[in-house]
This record gives sequence, C-alpha cells and structure tokens, in this order.
Amino acid sequence: DELDLTDKNREAMFALPDEKKWQIYCSKKKEQEDPNKLATSWPDYYIDRINSMAAMQTLFAFDEEEMETRNKVVEDLKTALRTQPMRFVTRFIELDGLTCLLNFLKSMDYQTSESRIHTSLIGCIKALMNNSQGRSHVLAHPESINIISQSLRQDNIKTKVAVLEILGAVCLVPGGHKKVLLAMCHYQNYSAERTRFQTLLNELDRSTGRYRDEVNLKTAIMSFINAVLNAGAGEDNLDFRLHIRYEFLILGIQPVIDKLRGHENATLDRHLDFFEMVRNEDDLEFAKRFDMVHIDTKSATQMFEVMKKKLTHSEAYPYLLSILQHCLQMPYKRSAGTLQHWQLLDRILQQIVLQDDKGEDPDVAPLDNFNVKNIIRMLVNENEVKQWRDQAETFRKEHAELLARLEKKERECETKTQEKDDMMKTLNKMKDKLQKESVELRHAREQVVDLASRINELAVRAVCGCMSPPPGGPPPPPGAPPFFCTGVPGPLAFNNTTSLRKKCIPQPSHPLKSFNWSKLGENKINGTIWNEIDDMQVFKVLDLEDFEKMFSAYQRQQQKEMGSMDELYLTTRKVKELSIIDGRRAQNCVILLSKLKLSNEEIRRAILEMDEREDLAKDMLEQLLKFVPEKSDIDLLEEHRHEIERMARADRFLFEMSRIDHYQQRLQALFFKKKFAERLAEAKPKVEAILTASREVICSKRLKQVLEVVLAFGNFMNKGQRGNAFGFKIYSLNKIADTKSSIDRNITMLHYLIMIFEKSYPDILNIQQDLQRLPEAAKVNLAELEKEVYHIKSGLKALEVELEYQKSSIPERGDKFVPVVSNFITVASFSFSELEDQLAEAKDKFSKALQHFGEDEGRMQPDEFFGIFDTFLQSFSDAQQDLENMRRKKEEEERRARMEAMLKEQREKERRLKKTKAGSISEESGEFDDLVSALRSGEVFDKDLSKLKRNRKRSGSQLVESSSRERTITKVNY
Repeated sequence: DELDLTDKNREAMFALPDEKKWQIYCSKKKEQEDPNKLATSWPDYYIDRINSMAAMQTLFAFDEEEMETRNKVVEDLKTALRTQPMRFVTRFIELDGLTCLLNFLKSMDYQTSESRIHTSLIGCIKALMNNSQGRSHVLAHPESINIISQSLRQDNIKTKVAVLEILGAVCLVPGGHKKVLLAMCHYQNYSAERTRFQTLLNELDRSTGRYRDEVNLKTAIMSFINAVLNAGAGEDNLDFRLHIRYEFLILGIQPVIDKLRGHENATLDRHLDFFEMVRNEDDLEFAKRFDMVHIDTKSATQMFEVMKKKLTHSEAYPYLLSILQHCLQMPYKRSAGTLQHWQLLDRILQQIVLQDDKGEDPDVAPLDNFNVKNIIRMLVNENEVKQWRDQAETFRKEHAELLARLEKKERECETKTQEKDDMMKTLNKMKDKLQKESVELRHAREQVVDLASRINELAVRAVCGCMSPPPGGPPPPPGAPPFFCTGVPGPLAFNNTTSLRKKCIPQPSHPLKSFNWSKLGENKINGTIWNEIDDMQVFKVLDLEDFEKMFSAYQRQQQKEMGSMDELYLTTRKVKELSIIDGRRAQNCVILLSKLKLSNEEIRRAILEMDEREDLAKDMLEQLLKFVPEKSDIDLLEEHRHEIERMARADRFLFEMSRIDHYQQRLQALFFKKKFAERLAEAKPKVEAILTASREVICSKRLKQVLEVVLAFGNFMNKGQRGNAFGFKIYSLNKIADTKSSIDRNITMLHYLIMIFEKSYPDILNIQQDLQRLPEAAKVNLAELEKEVYHIKSGLKALEVELEYQKSSIPERGDKFVPVVSNFITVASFSFSELEDQLAEAKDKFSKALQHFGEDEGRMQPDEFFGIFDTFLQSFSDAQQDLENMRRKKEEEERRARMEAMLKEQREKERRLKKTKAGSISEESGEFDDLVSALRSGEVFDKDLSKLKRNRKRSGSQLVESSSRERTITKVNY
C-alpha cells in the first residue's frame, strides 16, 4: 500500500524470494531512518523550496549555478513522488503541493520557462499522476489541465513533448477527454490563436533542424491528435470524429501528413497510418448514410446535390429552401459584423449535430444555454401554441377585469364580515359580563337584606341592653382588630438581626476556575425561587472528580399606469386654467388623485358614508390627510368660487373637500377606524407574550432544576466572598459559556452542564418546551407598548368628541358618520378595555416574576429580563448542537476506520485469490507512465488499427477512384 503498486507488480513482489524481500524491506527502512535524508524525506521541504524559488526567480535569472541547484530540487521532488512511500504523496496532496507547482508554472519568467526547470516541473506533475491518488487529485483540480496546456507556448521541445504526453494520456482517462478540449480552448485564448489547435499544426509543419527532437515532437503531436479524435466521445460517435477532424483538415493537416512521411520513422508512421485509416473508414461510413461511396466535402455543389436528393419530396425540403434563401440575404460586404453572422450560423449547426438527447455537448459548447431538444420541442406545435397564446391573452384581459371587480366586492364583504364578527364577539362578551354582574348584584342584594336584618336584631338587643346592663366591662367595639396596638408581637414576628448560614459544600482537592456570577444577598432570598432551591442534593448526583478535571485552574494539554408626473400635471393645466395652490403641492395632489382613480364627487361621498364601499384604502387615506385644505387655501379658494369651472384639478379638489363640515376630523376618524383593528392586533400579542412568559418562568420546574445545578457548581467552584451563595443574579446564566475547560478549550461549562443533564437530569433538556413564549417576550419594549396603548386611548377619546359634535349638528344628505361611528365606538371601547386590563395583568405578573427571581423591580424591562433567558436558551441549543456534532464526528471517524480496515482486508483476500489480470491499459489497472508509453508508441490504438485493417480489406472493393475526391487514398504498408 505504501508503494501504491499495481496488482501485477504486487504479485511480482509477493513472488520474490524471502531473501530479496528482506533486502527491499531493509533498504526502505534504512532510507526512512537515514538522518541525512530527514529534511528531504517530507514534502514540506520541497513545497517551501519551490515557493521561495517562485518568489525569487528573477534574482538568479542568469546564475547558471543557482539554476542548476534549483533544477536539482525539482528533479529530487520528481524522484520522490515516484519512489517515496504512499504517505509522502498523501502528505504532498494535503499540503496543497499541486497548487504550489501550478502557481510556479503560471508565474515563470522567460528565462526560467525556457530552462530545464520548466520541463522538470511538468515531470513532477506527471510523476504525481503516476499515482492513483495523485491522478485523481490533478483531474479534480479546476485549473490544472488549463495551466499545464499553457506550457505549449514555450520553445523548449522537451517541455512541449512532456505536456502533449500528459494531455494525450488524460484523454484516455475517464472524464479527462472533455477537460483536454476545454484546456485547448483555454490555450486558444491564452496564446491568441485564430482557431483551436492552430499552434499544434504549426509545430507539426515547422522544421527544427534537429532530427531527433523534431521526430519526438511530431510524434507527440500526432499521438495527441489521435487521442483527441478517438478517445472519449470519439470512441463511438461518428459525428464527433467528423467534427473534430474537420478542424484539423481546415488547418491543412493532410499535406503536412504527406510531408511527415519523409522522416521514415516507424513510430511516427504508425500514428500517421492510424489517422488516415480512421479517416477513410469514417468517410465511408458517412457516405453510406446517403447511399453513396464517397462525398466530396470540398465541393459545395456535390454537398448540395446530396442534401437535395435526400430531402426532396420530404416535409423538410421547404425549410432547406428557406435556409438557402435567408443565406442569400445574409450580409456579404466586408464589414465588422459580417464574419460573425456566418460564425453564429456555423456554431448553431455544430451544436444541433453534436448535442445529445440530454442536452449535453461532447465538445465545448459553441453557444451557452442552447438546448436543441428543448427548442425542437417548442417548435413542434408552434401553430397551436400561437392560437392558445391569442386565446390566453383574451382570457387574461377578461380575467383581469373580473378580478378587479371581485377584489372590490371581496374588500366590501370582508369589511362587513369583520365588523359583524367584532360586533358579535363584543355582544357575547357584554352578555357574559352582564350575566356575571347580575349574579353579583343578586348576591349583593341578599347580603344587604341579611345585614339589614342583623342590624335590626342588634338594635333590638341594644334597646334591651340599655334596660338591663350586663355585669362586667363593655364589649369591644365591632370590627376592632385583635391584638391591634397591644404591644404583643404576632406569631410572624421575627428577629431582624441577620446571621449568615453556612452550607456544607464539598471542597475541591485543588483550585478550580472561577464562575463569574453575581451573588444574591441572603437577605433577598425570602419570597423568591431561591428559597425553594436546595443545591445540596445535587452534590449527591454529580461526579465532582470529573468536574475538577474539566475546570481545573491549572491549564492542561488539549486532547483531541398613468404616464409621467410632469405629463400628468401639465395635462391638468390647459389654456386659462386657474391655479392658486403652491405648484409642488398641487402636483403631488394630482399624482395622488390619479392613483385613487375616483372623481371628486365619489371621494366626497365615500367620506360622508365613512367609506362603506371600501373605495379608500388605508394608505390612500394617510396620503389624503397630507392634503387637507389649510385656512389660507380655503380663503383664497372662496374668493374664486365663481370661477370653479376654470380651476385646476388640485384646486377644485381642495375647494370641494373644504365644503365638507369638519373634513379633517372626518378623515382622521375614518383613518382611525380602519387602522384600529390592525393596531389592536399588533399590541395584543405583545401583551400576551409578556403575560405568558412571566407565567412560564415562574412555573417552570425544569428552569428551577437548571438554577439548582448551576448554584451547586458555582458554590463548588467559588471560595471566599464569592462562595457560600444561596442564589445569584439571573444575568449570571449567560456567563456559564465564558468558563472554558482547562483540558479542552472547546468545552465550556455549558457543554459540561448539558452532559450532566443528559446523564442525571434528562428531562431538563426539554426546557424550551416550558419557555415557548420567551423569544417573543424578549422583543417587547414595554415603554413603546404603553405609548401605543395610550395613543389608541387618545384616538378613541377624540373620536367620541367628534361624535358628540356631529350629533349636535345638522347632517348633510348621505351623511352616515353618527350611526357608523356610534356602532364602532361601542365595539372598540369594549375591545380596548380588554387590552387595558390584560396589560395591567401582564405588568403585575412581570413584577411578580422579577420578585420571584430576586431581581429589583423598576430596574429591569421585559426585553432585558426575558432577553437573558432567551440568550441562555439559544446558547443552550448551540451547545447541544456542538456536542451532537462532536459525537457525530467521533462516530464517523470510528466508522471510517472500521470501513478502511474491512476494505483493506477485502483487498488482501482479492489479491490472494486473483490469478489473472486484464491486459488492457486503463486508469484502474495500469500506471500513468504505462499509459503515456503506450500512447507514444501507438500501442494503445493497436486493436482499433487491426479492426480498421480488416474493415478496409472487406470494403476495398467498394472504394472507387474519383477525381472529385479531396486527396488520393494513401496506400499503407503494414
């Protein structure tokens, strides 16, 4: 496992004699224990050196000795990645060594890029890919293949060959083919190529003058071209091979191939033969689609005739004519966008041909977000869709009109229903209250009768007593309290002298960390929750030794719609319009009226009827209040009342509204009426939250247990003045999380408390069920709430005053203010009195809650008091989640360890049972070096080449020489 051997090499090693095995073991052991190699035996050393080399490369750009030293470091890393145990590669990956190499490649200056260091760096990446784990890491890196491809731009032939070998081999690895195509597109942009693969074809055609280097480079290029053509999608997709091969043909690869045969190199010829053989086979297979032997793709006439023959008398033929006609209409002048029009058409056709049914492109997608299948599905029923669209548009307009009318009716209905419901609720409540008061009145009358009879009886006795006085002193007057002012203390009297009680608290064996709480004085304990808490019984349950370890004072090592405004206003100011209102105010008023979409008469009617038809929304009423006519406006408008027809829209609106008696008060009353239910609904939950939360904290048994345990821990941890406490300030709860363990800094006292609760008090873990309204109460500002209640009360009083005024005045025709507001005040007053009573009860209950916990009344508001508990509960939940994550992580590590052990054992069994091994070269069964070697020699294409030879011999009789062919078929000697 440390050597990451293949199955074949493992079998070979196991088959070695025992003496040879012992020599290998001793050699590896000696290498690991060699003190001279200690620094260079870990990847940290190489990563640091390469990072420093990348940062300081310009300082030694022309120093040959330094360049040689740096090259040796890179070469040593390459050797280490090949020969060191598996843990070296794993450590190199964990330290992000690949990113270090890629960054160096990106930041190289010219001198370094043309040196042997560049070639060695590529060799390091190749060595890393020779390992299965390293190969997966390189392929998973988002930029690795792109950055490697950038090295093709250098003049160093050895560097180019190494890069091409890596790229070609990656094509053969599952998932690597498309990465290489993406990398070549990246290189096209990086090196400013006109088309993809242009640099490769230039290098293939260029002569270097040195035979060996030239043959190696051209062999590497041809092996890469064959891998791109025939691997990945090219294995079984003819259209893809034709598409990619056309890129090479358009760049002129065929005459270059004929020229390359002059080198008379067997390996190079092997790659050239394979390219031509696959091309001939593909051309034949493509021609069979059209029942032909060969199609001359250089002849536009022949290609058109083939298409015409295939599509004539078919439904597609009119579309072919349409395509040709529109091609004739395409721009032909040499302008900036002409070429791009044809390029766009070409890319659309490429994607139609290549894209599969899932919408995936085997090559880099020429056009993003272009899904052929979806577009075809959309075009299938285009005529039907058009008809449906027209019908849908008609229905949509009708629906919008009906919806507007329906919404208006719904608003009216909803308002009436709400008013009816409120009235019924109020009546029911008033009925209940009346019944209750009737019962109380009956009891009171009975008591009055009883008292009257007793008074008469006493009067009779008094008369009798005057006639015959009894012996002894006079009786005490009725109602005099017993023992009143007698100087004798009652049974509840006690001595006020305070004396501190001492608790028998266990003492820790060594100093502990201090719990930063605020101790509550013993004289404040009586009448609070602390009087009921007995922390001494908690010590019987707690494991104090474990607590001492966790919170020792000594540190330990950690463990594991209407147009624009101006246009709208200008349309109202036509020839000889009279406008006496301020221009800006008039303009804003016109905008508001345009939003209302009501005439002045309709607005006037809505205000008089108290908006029974729900024409005025709350927000519109609020805006109307901003445009109440002022006294100066009214005086000016009255002066021009005879010119009302010439008045501008805003002026006329203000004039007509000013004619309504108490217009402003009516608007305010209507706005208050509409907002009342909403304001009440906002205030009531806040009051209920304070009331319910106060009850919860007083009655919660789980909270009491929490305080009990915290008190016990605090007394155990603190000594002196801070210890021997009978209670503590509530805000001390949120300081529990600040006390960290001296063993593990990730563990706080709160974590430890939860572990204690899980072990001894599991019911406490459900404390949030007792305090469900706390978070809501923690957000309530009592002063703001009282202020809002006061404003509602003031609004009701103002409404009553206006009602009295309207009752005393003569109503206009259609004026419904008095009946509507009378009914509203009856319901609203009762609802508001309920809110007031509930608020008083909530304040009283909150005061009792403060007393219950020993807190000073008047110094703490609900948001602060309940906020303390809310923060504690949140910290409690977070700590629970932390502990759960720790347990899950520990379980996951244990499970992973078990799985690794099982997999290791299973692999060992499979190796012992395995007798034979597949001969094919693949990522899973062979080393990356073997893959590169097979690609370089052409062995990887042997099977395909043999199959193509047989197919070539079978179909040789069908091939016909034609002068219209692109080239003469090359006769290949095998």
